Amino acid sequence: MTDMYQAFRQHFQSDLQGIASAPGRVNLIGEFTDFNGGFVYPAALQFRTQVAFRLRNDDQVFVYSQNYPQESDQFSVQNQLAPGPCQWGNYVRAVFAVFQQREYALKGMELVIASDVPQGAGLSSSAALEVAVAGAINAALSLTLSPQQLAVIGQQAENDFMDCQCGIMDQLVSATGQAGHAVLIDCESLERRFTPIPKCLSLLIINSNYPRKLVDSAYNQRRRDCEQAAAAMGLSSLREATLPMLEQCRASMTADQYRRARHVITENARVFAFEEALGASDINAMSNLMRASHQSLKHDFEVTVPATDGLVAICDDLLGQAGAARMTGGGFGGAIVCLCPHDRVETLNRRIKREYPQQFGLEADIYQADIGDGLTLKIHPCSH
Repeated sequence: MTDMYQAFRQHFQSDLQGIASAPGRVNLIGEFTDFNGGFVYPAALQFRTQVAFRLRNDDQVFVYSQNYPQESDQFSVQNQLAPGPCQWGNYVRAVFAVFQQREYALKGMELVIASDVPQGAGLSSSAALEVAVAGAINAALSLTLSPQQLAVIGQQAENDFMDCQCGIMDQLVSATGQAGHAVLIDCESLERRFTPIPKCLSLLIINSNYPRKLVDSAYNQRRRDCEQAAAAMGLSSLREATLPMLEQCRASMTADQYRRARHVITENARVFAFEEALGASDINAMSNLMRASHQSLKHDFEVTVPATDGLVAICDDLLGQAGAARMTGGGFGGAIVCLCPHDRVETLNRRIKREYPQQFGLEADIYQADIGDGLTLKIHPCSH
């Protein structure tokens, strides 16, 4: 990982004040339930975005990224913020814009960003950046906002400024994750329950490298389908919906709205069943639940692609009930997640490297992930 102290000195010829660091995440089960007020089961990863920061005495924000050395951003916190010239810089602006909107007395800052969260793999590199920037602003201005409050700011930045109508899951697990544990999140109350991952399983994230873009019409259309299905049942969200209610109101929905709602209702039930299976280290049950989740995402929510279906099939074929795999993240490509017995990891790696390119003409990236902590903060002892 980048030496942030050295990187900061190179850009600003001064010492940093502190480093805020937030992780990417993988979702084990509970997909597209978060913006429906439902339940999700993610884990924070060891892949992190670091934001080195220092407060200035004026209103100017200067931002550099070690990942994009040819680009930088600069803006004033006195002006109403609008999108700027570089995409990653807009996520930084987005977070400052939410603090502005909430009428915090902002000052200029110097920021250097470095990230090893794989991009385009559905591991929430954007949420990691938003939470780390919010953590940096919170620390620099001594605002004492809680990690949960910072997560909500990150989500609002993505919703309002970046126009991606994501739920709270990504930012909340990035802000509050615990090493070694998956976390069941109630996306309405933000209540969390942590369960350790069985030590006999490795967590693999397999990126299909099928090109995907999350901020697009397909994601927002599915959100609208869910909202309209809930409205047809007289509900504010699908959180309280049941399958009998759905069947009763089926005639007042389109076929798409019906299927989207059926996915969310059954997926919420799978989250609680998965928590129970995880607590009992019942890998057979976990396997069945993740397989059912993937099929629901394929047929009812229609967000898988042949490449991710193919990767799941390779895992299922090798591991059977001894492991578990499904699509994870925003869909339309991206990654699958696989819980794999340690002694099968190498065999699975070899099989994916052999069979996946033959079937799809693509190379998959395979990450063996550790489950890390949420937002952390280091203050430099010499900072003022």
